[in-house]
Amino acid sequence: MENKKAVVSLGHEALGYTTNEQKEAVSKTAKALADLVEAGYQLTITHSNGPQVSMIHKAMTELHRIYIDYTAAPMSVCSAMSQGYVGYDLQSSLHSELEKRGISRSVATILTQVTVDPYDEAFYSPTKRIGRFMSKEDADAEIKKGNFVKEIPGKGYLRIVAAPKPISIVELDTIKLLADAGQEVIACGGGGIPVLEQEHKFKGASAVIEKDAIAGKLAADLKVDRLVILTSVPSVYTSFGKEDQAPIEKMTVAEAKSFIEKGEFGEDDMLPKIEAAITFLEANPEGSVLITSLDHVSEALKGRAGTFITA
Repeated sequence: MENKKAVVSLGHEALGYTTNEQKEAVSKTAKALADLVEAGYQLTITHSNGPQVSMIHKAMTELHRIYIDYTAAPMSVCSAMSQGYVGYDLQSSLHSELEKRGISRSVATILTQVTVDPYDEAFYSPTKRIGRFMSKEDADAEIKKGNFVKEIPGKGYLRIVAAPKPISIVELDTIKLLADAGQEVIACGGGGIPVLEQEHKFKGASAVIEKDAIAGKLAADLKVDRLVILTSVPSVYTSFGKEDQAPIEKMTVAEAKSFIEKGEFGEDDMLPKIEAAITFLEANPEGSVLITSLDHVSEALKGRAGTFITA
């Protein structure tokens, strides 16, 4: 077996969108992760949390509406809850799958804070939708609190929050300590809990951090051998969704940047993943990136699927 380290980034497909879907999805996800462990990788796993944090935010908001004495939970608290909730299911499923394969390995979830810049431009033009659809009255109340709201024609109003760039991972030393000890670590879930550093204290920010952005930074900071991004497609493609769609088996950072300039990658799907790959490889040119789907991990490790990116 190899003895390498990898950061693995999991998308929505790996977790599902509801409580029951997540239970089923993580069983399948654990098999793909165990394949990587069997191939000789120590894993630090990060994951999306869009549906989960939105569900938690809705629940906490409704609790406050019904029982006025309860305080509505801020976004940072909802993010922390989602890290624990997703981490619990993931670590339990992965530990069970590894035990089935005769691999005795600890799996731990680290509640992870990530600092952001209070003057990040994202705070002035938020785009991330969260929570439930609201009436005009409720939307006006949110606006009075200083929150941003967007009208969705025919459906109602949604709160929107900023997605600032990550600056530093607060618990990085703890994550590295566990990784160096050979444990499988789940960290920076949902991009991390966004916090503002103020006079040696951390204050939760009303924001979310892009999962792909933190994956690239986490991989770079840990100086791992490989960043593995698991998504809904087996490879990166040119002309995606068109008749001349073609998989990209290998590309360099320079080639990736050229594809970006040509507009080959969707802004809301593949582009953030390619940007994460570039962030990692420019910081760690000896590393490599693999982008593939959960179903194709095993084949990708044999060079028969996926897209490999190098410096």
